[in-house]
Amino acid sequence: MKIISYNVNGIRAALSKGLDQWIKEENPDILCIQEIKANIEQINTQAFESLGYYHFWFPAEKKGYSGVAILSKIKPDNVIYGIGIEKFDAEGRIIQADFGSLTIINSYFPSGTTGEVRQAFKMEYLDAFLNFTGNLLKKRPRLILSGDYNICHKPIDINHPELHEDVSGFLPEERAWMDTFVDNGFIDSFRVFNNKPAQYSWWSYRAGARPKNLGWRIDYHMVSIALKNNLKNAAILKDIVHSDHCPVFVEIEE
Repeated sequence: MKIISYNVNGIRAALSKGLDQWIKEENPDILCIQEIKANIEQINTQAFESLGYYHFWFPAEKKGYSGVAILSKIKPDNVIYGIGIEKFDAEGRIIQADFGSLTIINSYFPSGTTGEVRQAFKMEYLDAFLNFTGNLLKKRPRLILSGDYNICHKPIDINHPELHEDVSGFLPEERAWMDTFVDNGFIDSFRVFNNKPAQYSWWSYRAGARPKNLGWRIDYHMVSIALKNNLKNAAILKDIVHSDHCPVFVEIEE
């Protein structure tokens, strides 16, 4: 089973750049999309239906903002929208799909780059997400938590880490949260297969960051320990360009 996570930075813009053709060629079993920035009626869902996907959308209440979706070749047994906390659910931050004993969580974590208020909101979301996934793990131990975490976990995950120590996305408290999250029973699937530096999934649009590979690795498939022996492969598809992010994938053997 191939699972891809992709922050498309606007589903309509990505479709205009050939996203559907790329999906056809890549043919993932499950595609987790972040930052859809659209309501369902604004999206050409036929483009995905024609490729054989069931599709589930959780947009933000604010137009043109945030939102997540799951596309799947396999019909899920259950889909849950949000985590039951209004201020997070209003922003379309998380969607869950269950496939037999396997659960896929797709989340778009808040960014704290616009100031103290949003950074505090981000830290509240991290606490809520940790609590939510900890409880879910007790009931659904076969978990894959995919998405844009908006955090670089370790210095290897960011260009020039010494320049970013006081920048949201690489703050000590955010990285400490990632440590706690992993210690609660999750594996960074990419690092099982690739421990090289300069492996990034997001680049700023400024100053030619992408051609220079001045990036951040903030998109993950965190896999529960119960799935450790099912891991087959994981990689970053850095050459795919519909967004300021690129897709990341994990393959598991069922």
